[in-house]
Amino acid sequence: MKMKIKYTHQITTMRKLAILLSIPVLLLSCGNNEEGKSIEELIENENLAEIRAKKNELSKEQSDLTKKLDKLDQAINKLDKSKRLDLVMTQKINDTLFKHYAEVQGDVATDENIVVYAEFSGILQDLRVKEGQRVSKGQVLAKIDDGGLSSELAQLKTQATLAETTFERQKRLWEQNIGSEMQYLEAKTNYESMQNSVDRLQSQLDKTIVRAPFSGIIDDILTEEGEVVNPGQNQLFRLVNLKNMYVEADVPEGYLNKISEGTEVLVEISSLDREFEGEVKKVGNTINPSNRSFNIQVAVPNKNGMLRPNQIATLKLNDYTAKNAITIPENALLKNAQGESVVFIFQQKEGSEDNIGVAKRQIVKTGYTYNNNIEITSGLETGETLIVEGAKNLRDGQEVKIRN
Repeated sequence: MKMKIKYTHQITTMRKLAILLSIPVLLLSCGNNEEGKSIEELIENENLAEIRAKKNELSKEQSDLTKKLDKLDQAINKLDKSKRLDLVMTQKINDTLFKHYAEVQGDVATDENIVVYAEFSGILQDLRVKEGQRVSKGQVLAKIDDGGLSSELAQLKTQATLAETTFERQKRLWEQNIGSEMQYLEAKTNYESMQNSVDRLQSQLDKTIVRAPFSGIIDDILTEEGEVVNPGQNQLFRLVNLKNMYVEADVPEGYLNKISEGTEVLVEISSLDREFEGEVKKVGNTINPSNRSFNIQVAVPNKNGMLRPNQIATLKLNDYTAKNAITIPENALLKNAQGESVVFIFQQKEGSEDNIGVAKRQIVKTGYTYNNNIEITSGLETGETLIVEGAKNLRDGQEVKIRN
């Protein structure tokens, strides 16, 4: 009759010990000497030589059984593919484009964010816009009472016309050698003087008309219609253009040789939970002595008009870029007793399953760290399999199992 032996998942040390302890008991309970005497009978006879001979015989049998059990353990370890190994997670090492960013804080701004002041003294009248209204460059926003300046200008223009006619007549006569040179010069001077007066008065009258210096939105009306205003004192409107926006920030002096016009920047606006791609459009030419920094401006798009002046922004400045770089998760990097950077590489064991192998320790050199990834400048090659989790308690050459 054939007996089929089924190996269990694992024979523990405790189970093996229990088997060894049971051997003397079995031998004592059923063992007999050569003359058919039981153990009890040998002890009762008090024959020291027979007792010692029986003990030696049982010890030899126990040693033989221990050797056989050890062989069975070795066979089980070899055949049992599900034996317990340290489990690790791995990833294939590939080259990639690695970028490092330096972060600074900045504020959203625009050059087209101004307060329009009065340029003429008088009563503000004929207010033609409302808050929130979009206006075009040169559009009339309001008028200021000119105090009779327009009537004065009309009279002056009439006098200037007469002076021009007189000058043209004297000029024709002078060209025909008729009349004196003095008459010609007096007519010319009078005409030019009158024309200058007209231009000067026209310039004054133009200041009574408030126009938009650029296209934008009337953000606030600061003076009500009917109020008296004076040049440089009374604020009339706040005009804002939200199209040409940028972020302004101070960058530490140490980045001066890494940041230039055109440098790639990621702009994060936390209040909008959005991130924009931009580039440095202006780099300051001086160092602020109070904080040892230089000023930069980064152009940002504002298609939906969500950006507002003075919003807080985080600038991520691309200060380092490496092509075909090898990067690994920062938590896969360990330190040895000498302070060297160490990683573990998974190498498949010959004759084993694909997910069973050994952990090989390798010393590496590192570069920049960003976004939980660290650049490896030497010590690793593309195509190798890196152990990214479970490496902290491993030893060099230890057998492991992948649980990806």
